Amino acid sequence: MLKPQTSWTASLPLLLIRRCSRTAASPSPAGDRPLSFVPVCKRRMSTLAHPRFAPLPTEQTESQTDGGAARYQFRLVSYNILAQVYVKSTLFPHSPSACLKWKSRSGAILTELKSFDADFMCIQELDEYDTFYKKNMENSGYSSIYIQRSGDKRDGCGIFYKPKSAELVQKEVILYNDLVEKYVPSDNVNSALENNSSAEEDKNAKPDNSKRGDPNDPRVRLKRDCVGLLAAFKLSDPCDQILIVANTHIYWDPQWIDVKLAQAKYLLSRVSQFEQLISNKYNCKPSVIIAGDFNSTPGDKVYNYLLSANLGSTDEAPIKLRSLYAANGGEPEYTNYTPGFTGTLDYIFLSDGSSIKPTSLLRLPRGDSEDVKGGLPNFRHPSDHLPIGADFLVVNI
Repeated sequence: MLKPQTSWTASLPLLLIRRCSRTAASPSPAGDRPLSFVPVCKRRMSTLAHPRFAPLPTEQTESQTDGGAARYQFRLVSYNILAQVYVKSTLFPHSPSACLKWKSRSGAILTELKSFDADFMCIQELDEYDTFYKKNMENSGYSSIYIQRSGDKRDGCGIFYKPKSAELVQKEVILYNDLVEKYVPSDNVNSALENNSSAEEDKNAKPDNSKRGDPNDPRVRLKRDCVGLLAAFKLSDPCDQILIVANTHIYWDPQWIDVKLAQAKYLLSRVSQFEQLISNKYNCKPSVIIAGDFNSTPGDKVYNYLLSANLGSTDEAPIKLRSLYAANGGEPEYTNYTPGFTGTLDYIFLSDGSSIKPTSLLRLPRGDSEDVKGGLPNFRHPSDHLPIGADFLVVNI
């Protein structure tokens, strides 16, 4: 355990044990008002918050007024559900113990997933897939694809989808450990001390970052067991639109932003290649949605890279993206809410010039909401993250 510090890193002991997924990312932007945390009274999980999709104040466009335009709509949600393997009372001392038990959490998460009534759900930290979620979601009308993390990790990324809404036509997995084999000495992957942290911070090396070997060795450094999924769907609409959905979970450590950035670059290179493959195979221009837990805050290096193709950056991404929430009123105040860290880590990115337009957003509670006081998980939210999502309209471009 680390000694108490005056900076935000004082919260790291709570998070370090949760490998490759935990929620420390970077300090909240200067000037943000502090969010209050008070003890949570014991309640039942039946008090789960209800999702609220609020319509966007968009102008009437030809896609909405032209009678010949496609009017197919679908809903997509992205959610880090907090893998049960990481749920321990020592890591979440602020949460009522009843909220952390598998029996109550599993039922609550399942209820919450169903309540979205989404056509697509990108889920991170998905464990107990074969033993619980796969069958239960099938009983609710969903098919799914899943990739478990490399090594001895028990969680992974999954995409649940309604077969009546879309047909899965192609899929690929992303293993970020492939970066180890692709590494060349010129790659900008260096030590945490050199690139990302102060000498004081570097003294607090994480056990899971050092037990595999020298963390200053790029090949050791890049092997973080993180994964992602790429899937192409043929939408069940008259225009037979192809939609690419990518779901990912980027490495968590705030001091290893070089690794996170390498993963972000690999993600977009794979998405770009997959988009070209689908475009050639189906003679179309597919729309692309990239969702997940990026363990990165708005404005940091990873976030800026993902949007760099729109900014004329010298280190430009191979695909132009825009952030769904940022383009429609701003990123959420937070998507992860604990006493140790509160900030936005989860995003949905849309490809530029796509044939889908958001019509509503899943709203998140404010920092002073009773829903989140005391920190998450609680009886209203079974994960330490909050879900994000939107309704989309397919339009003719």
